[in-house]
Amino acid sequence: MSNVLIAAAVVVCAALAAFVGRRRRSQAPTQPRMQLPTQIDRADFDEPDKPWLVAVFSSATCHTCADVVGKARALSSRDVVVHDVEYSVARDIHKRYDVDAVPAVLIADRDGVVRATFMGPVTATDLWAAVAECRDPGSRPDATCHGHDD
Repeated sequence: MSNVLIAAAVVVCAALAAFVGRRRRSQAPTQPRMQLPTQIDRADFDEPDKPWLVAVFSSATCHTCADVVGKARALSSRDVVVHDVEYSVARDIHKRYDVDAVPAVLIADRDGVVRATFMGPVTATDLWAAVAECRDPGSRPDATCHGHDD
């Protein structure tokens, strides 16, 4: 009988040690995804017939977003539509394209191919230069437009 009690005590101690060990082990830190799509459906955004789209994924509670939206709006023209994809208004688009951080900017062509992206704050100069490079490849030596066949 004493052997059975000793064996049971050993099993209980082992289970308790395993439980305590699991609790002490820290969880792996969450890794941010922060990736933007490489292809979009232009019908999801304003004026899909325009040759170029600058989509700014933003949130009304983000002060940096307001600055980026303002800089992007200056790019609006006959050939470029700027669409503020504000989270509380367009939550479905954020979810559809799995955008999980703001501000995020993407520049897409008429076919919905994303040619350039920015995460976080962006200067007006960098944003303007990226749109210019996407519209006219080779116009700047340090091109930020990607995915374009020359």
